[in-house]
Amino acid sequence: MFPKPIENSSLFLQNIYKVALPFALFIWLLPLLAIFMTSIRTAEDIGMGNIFGWPSQFNLIENYAEVFKRSQALIYLRNSFMITIPTMIISVFLSCLAGYALAVYKFKLALPLFFIFVAGNFVPFQILMIPVRDMSVSTGLYNTIAGQVLFHAAFQAGFCTLFMRNFIKALPFELIESARIEGVGELKIFWYVVLPLVRPAIAALSVLIFTFVWNDFFWANVLTQGEAVKPITAGIRSLNGQYVNNWHLVSAASLIAAIPPVVMFFLMQRHFITGLTLGSIK
Repeated sequence: MFPKPIENSSLFLQNIYKVALPFALFIWLLPLLAIFMTSIRTAEDIGMGNIFGWPSQFNLIENYAEVFKRSQALIYLRNSFMITIPTMIISVFLSCLAGYALAVYKFKLALPLFFIFVAGNFVPFQILMIPVRDMSVSTGLYNTIAGQVLFHAAFQAGFCTLFMRNFIKALPFELIESARIEGVGELKIFWYVVLPLVRPAIAALSVLIFTFVWNDFFWANVLTQGEAVKPITAGIRSLNGQYVNNWHLVSAASLIAAIPPVVMFFLMQRHFITGLTLGSIK
């Protein structure tokens, strides 16, 4: 059912794997390399069609500095952090509570509620554009940081609850029962027994939610108007003029916007990998 580990394969297949892996990695990284090369070119290079060739001039510092001069990149970055971090905290906290309730308590609506959380992940988010926009306008949350935070937290609730419920369900139920026998309250069981055991899963989920929300482009344009509350993913469009496309600046801004999720992943890499493999072995 599962593929055989490469260490158990023949020497011939191992050699093919060692040759093919760097090649596949290069192909996968090729678009990022192309964006980086575009970000250090001059506008004249791109205008003359020199997109994939060797740049006539390297404007590394000039282009990246121009991003902050021509746009409100610092404000966009601040908005992205103000949207992403609260959303991550709210989503993870609520999903831990909901996941604990659905995994531990046995009541008639537990399974239907769980199916509702799961079903929400299969709804195409594009069809929600008009209802969500109308609701945000009617409630006064349109074009605000709070509106984006609340929407993203609600939209990520289904996936987060599914994620945490499955991890908590895999814990030995005897630990919770023994704590109850000792007279420990449910909140203390949740805080001191369950949460420490699923800490790697919480770290993995935090990285995923941070990346999902930070990289959002669709809802950033649906729920905002103007430049004051736009995140970096939507704000970099301001670098293109009405008649001129500054692709070298857009590429530079895109790479700047990609730095925080990459840093977040490497800071949480150990916990992230542990969380994804938690429960895979006994």
